[in-house]
Amino acid sequence: MSAQNQIRRKTVRDIAKAKGETPIVCLTAYDAPMAKMMDPFCDLILVGDSVGMVVHGLDSTVGVSLEMMIMHGQAVMRGASQAMVVVDMPFGSYETNPDVAFLNAARIMKETGCQAIKIESGEYAADAVSHMVERGIPVMAHVGLRPQAVNVDGGFRAKGRSNAERKRVMAEAKAADEAGCFAMVVEGVAEDLADEITKTVSCPTIGIGASANCDGQVLVTHDMIGMFDWVPKFVRRYGDVRGEIGRAVEAYAADVRARRFPSKEETYSLSTNGKTK
Repeated sequence: MSAQNQIRRKTVRDIAKAKGETPIVCLTAYDAPMAKMMDPFCDLILVGDSVGMVVHGLDSTVGVSLEMMIMHGQAVMRGASQAMVVVDMPFGSYETNPDVAFLNAARIMKETGCQAIKIESGEYAADAVSHMVERGIPVMAHVGLRPQAVNVDGGFRAKGRSNAERKRVMAEAKAADEAGCFAMVVEGVAEDLADEITKTVSCPTIGIGASANCDGQVLVTHDMIGMFDWVPKFVRRYGDVRGEIGRAVEAYAADVRARRFPSKEETYSLSTNGKTK
């Protein structure tokens, strides 16, 4: 392929320029085939720690390890060629101090080839964000409902419904923005609060259960394509993959039990010259 025909991958600068312009399209991916399918349509692909729940069957994202994120990040990078790929930093990999955060983020980027990392951004995380950005690691922030804090919150609960919560979420957003994050996920907050955050911070906001006025949107792909019976209120289903898989497996099982599969067309035989057909 000539240099002129090579696909240019989106960069931090491309995402930053989208502030107030054409909305950013973002979805999650955890493997190469899915990343390849969504790559032509997405600006950002997030290798989310949601992989722990939707792929590995965990009850929350707390049990996700650095090694899991690296493995799935490597797979997604093999499938994506034009979308910017961001990998989540799992619980416990960045909270201790900025140096630990940098070392773990650097490992993720070195071993996967991704373009940025994402951290859930309480006010405490601002030092880690600035520390990493100053040392060449692009950081996406995540404010509002923070799934890694599920044990503190007592479940996955929307934020910004009280004045105290609104002030805290806004403080988190401002701190992450001032620390230098290039974009910010705003999850599970009241619509007007998401709008206020979008107007206040200088970086693009990417909503999930937030507001259509955010600078972009992200969903967990498995929710969006209909892999599960239940999805959160903020998810719109665009497919019925669970149903399609169920129907395909049911038909396969029936054909196997009736000895309809494999048929002549799906088996090999020797021709008269001894070669396999």
